[in-house]
Amino acid sequence: MTQAVANVVTEQLTAAGRAIEHDSFAVIDREAGPYAYTPEQWPIVRRMIHANADFDFNGLTEFHPDAVVAGLAAIAGRATRVVADVEMICVGLSAPRLAHFCVTTHQFISDSDVIELAKAENTTRAVQAMRKAHRQGLLDGAIVGIGNAPTALIELVRLIKEEGARPALVVGMPVGFVSALESKDLMALETSVPWIVIRGRKGGSTLVVAAIHALLGLAEAKELAKEQAA
Repeated sequence: MTQAVANVVTEQLTAAGRAIEHDSFAVIDREAGPYAYTPEQWPIVRRMIHANADFDFNGLTEFHPDAVVAGLAAIAGRATRVVADVEMICVGLSAPRLAHFCVTTHQFISDSDVIELAKAENTTRAVQAMRKAHRQGLLDGAIVGIGNAPTALIELVRLIKEEGARPALVVGMPVGFVSALESKDLMALETSVPWIVIRGRKGGSTLVVAAIHALLGLAEAKELAKEQAA
């Protein structure tokens, strides 16, 4: 039997760091209890639990049936991008891991034109940032990560329904008390675009980063398995 090759790019850079992370995952596997996720969904949920030490994400996290396949296909194509609602997601993502798959990041929340339009139209910056990304053609084929602003996710759903935006995958995990729950419920009704959401009020940019890092890890594992089989 051929032994699987361990990931390199998407692992911690030191042996000590890798050991701690792997031990943490082992603890999560032991303590998480039963779950209904597939073998490719569970590593994403597990990394989200690892990011916040919160086992509620075992159950709160939901996947469109095509979510993982779509996300991995986008990453493997080496031509995708991450469009985020806030800078924190772009900063939190590992630059070497993104570079390995030629993934770029984009966010417009603090752009002067976004701020001015939000003031003029009495909307949020997050709404205008999603609209700007769409005008620039950045949403189509992208992994869109929303961890902070429910209004960004609501606007993204509108852009999908009314203006034909077609992200490869939406990682919709805004946190908060106003419209956060509702925005994710709205995203989960969407059938034309794959999504990963967290039900309820919980969420945050760290969880979006964790989910995307998990997808990058799965993508590298598939890449290595293909090389090994060749």
